[in-house]
Amino acid sequence: MATKIPIPKLGQSEETVIIASWQVKEGAQIKKGDILFEVETDKAVLEVESQFEGTILKIVTPAGIEVPVMTTAAIIGEPGEKIPAEMLAAPAPAPKAEPVPAVVPTPTAAPAKKDIAKPATTTPAPAAVQAAPAPVAKTAPAAPARKIVSPRARKFAADYLISLNKVNGTGGGVGRVTEQDVKNYLESSGYYNQKITPVALEMAKKEQLEMLAIEGTGDNGRITMQDVKDAASEKPQEMNTMRKIIAQRLQQSKQTIPHFYATVAIDMGAIMDKRKQLKEDDVNLSVNAFIVKAAALALKDFPMVNSIINGTAIVKRSKINVGVAVSVPNGLLVPVIRNTDRKGLDEIQAETAEYAEKARSGKISPDQLKGGTFTISNMGMMNLENFIAIVNPGESAILAVSSATPTPVVRDGEIVVRSIMKITLSCDHRVIDGALGAEFVNAVKNKLEDAALWDGLI
Repeated sequence: MATKIPIPKLGQSEETVIIASWQVKEGAQIKKGDILFEVETDKAVLEVESQFEGTILKIVTPAGIEVPVMTTAAIIGEPGEKIPAEMLAAPAPAPKAEPVPAVVPTPTAAPAKKDIAKPATTTPAPAAVQAAPAPVAKTAPAAPARKIVSPRARKFAADYLISLNKVNGTGGGVGRVTEQDVKNYLESSGYYNQKITPVALEMAKKEQLEMLAIEGTGDNGRITMQDVKDAASEKPQEMNTMRKIIAQRLQQSKQTIPHFYATVAIDMGAIMDKRKQLKEDDVNLSVNAFIVKAAALALKDFPMVNSIINGTAIVKRSKINVGVAVSVPNGLLVPVIRNTDRKGLDEIQAETAEYAEKARSGKISPDQLKGGTFTISNMGMMNLENFIAIVNPGESAILAVSSATPTPVVRDGEIVVRSIMKITLSCDHRVIDGALGAEFVNAVKNKLEDAALWDGLI
């Protein structure tokens, strides 16, 4: 019996997904546990296993389109089984937040010449090129609903790679764009004064650029290959799902959460000495493991920093679940170390390393990315003196950790060189007042500088 295979909902927040790639083909025999496809959610690329056995009769949702969760991905059944017509409906794409700009049609073949000659009455000239700079796409006013264009005008514009949005129509009393309107636009725009090298022209055709928007830097303003490459590099690039969600959440955070920041400098000598001592016993612990543990212990002392605002109420979380930001090729993921305050340094290090590897390879599960109550963004490996982070929506604070660098400081009236690391706490001022933020960040500092504390924890 033919059965639908849906695209599952892999996390509580996911409403749409994209099938990144199919791992099976139509006609393939599959069994339970076989990997069917990979899906791209707002957090990661995840593998989806089959819950059925049989033959893939039809792949309904192709890779690369965003669709709602639970959309039918494929139909499985017996070899040669007829699929009911109602199962074959094409998947409805997920609604887009913004319309996608129209793409200029690919031109028909035209001879390349160094200069652009005027056309004969009915014969198109060589294709011109068009560049659509990214800023214009963001700020230009919305175009009319849809221009009425004659078939001849559309073909003529395509041959010249002219955007019809810029051509005023005069035909039929309704503003219909005619072939003559396009020719008039070429005359009035100075189109025929443009010059372009043959190689650059071929590349411009491939990139579908508009020549009138490209600044020529060659002799007498001639458009060169480099000019076309520069224009092509500025073409708008659609964000992937993860990048869109990151942009949406961080914009929401900065617009709705009143941030303030508190920075302290920490003498990391006690941590460095402890790590050196442990290495002699073949125990390797990262600086990050100590930072995560220190923050978790400070959260236990200051539960308000571990809280969240809910309308006009403040919710104090009983669990301390520290998220550790991980940079991945498509953006940023925050795996969560649950019950961080109760775990040893070795457990924190092992989980952090495991989750970071899974995040970078796209194997992390949605459960490992949710439930965080506080986040740490550690860029100590990036040679940064200091930076500030944006509070993750759903939390009230985030700790930005910079690099530990040799720094001259005064100790007992003497100038000495110590390993100094700055940390900055970003706070939601609706929940955390300035004094509380300062107390918390100093509590993290004091714990990291307390050699006796780590002697007792290891």
